[in-house]
Amino acid sequence: MSTTDTGLGSFDMKIEVIVLPVSDVERATEFYRRIGWRQDVTPPGVEQFTPPGSPGSVHFGENITSAAPGSARAYVIVSDIEAARRALVAAGVDVGEIFHRTPDGQADGLDPERHTYNSLATFSDPDGNTWVMQEVTTRLPGRVDPAPASYTSVGELAEALRRAETAHGEHEKRTGEPDADWPSWYAAYMIAEQAGTELPT
Repeated sequence: MSTTDTGLGSFDMKIEVIVLPVSDVERATEFYRRIGWRQDVTPPGVEQFTPPGSPGSVHFGENITSAAPGSARAYVIVSDIEAARRALVAAGVDVGEIFHRTPDGQADGLDPERHTYNSLATFSDPDGNTWVMQEVTTRLPGRVDPAPASYTSVGELAEALRRAETAHGEHEKRTGEPDADWPSWYAAYMIAEQAGTELPT
């Protein structure tokens, strides 16, 4: 029986919060403030933080999970992993060197062709909860529904516009003439890129 048959695919079900196991709430609060995550208004006894541009959050507090402090591992997505790593290092965070995936495992440095999903780096909070930063610029097909495609921060939109500008420049070179309706081309490119569908050329 498919999820369509059961009706499970007919409504949204979005991840809201991931619980982090920490041993010192004040120390964890200071860390997530320092790396620029928004501190949300919450009920007493719970601290909640949301990364810039993220629809989901993390929270922690006294006695809200039985998991061992430092046992969490999760991914955060960035559009420019070099810039993100520099910003975290400037904030005093110990961030691992960038590495990339290969057919045989992994290798040091950025993916040579900067393929989406392939360049990563890790950092941890004071308890050792691990965050894997992953550079994503184009989604795999089906990962994002093109209908509600949107950008959740100024930075994310700006990076998408820059990529569209570069691709549009290549488009004009191929056609040999300026494209007066470049806004429509940009829009089609940005929606296709976010949804993981075929990009215009």
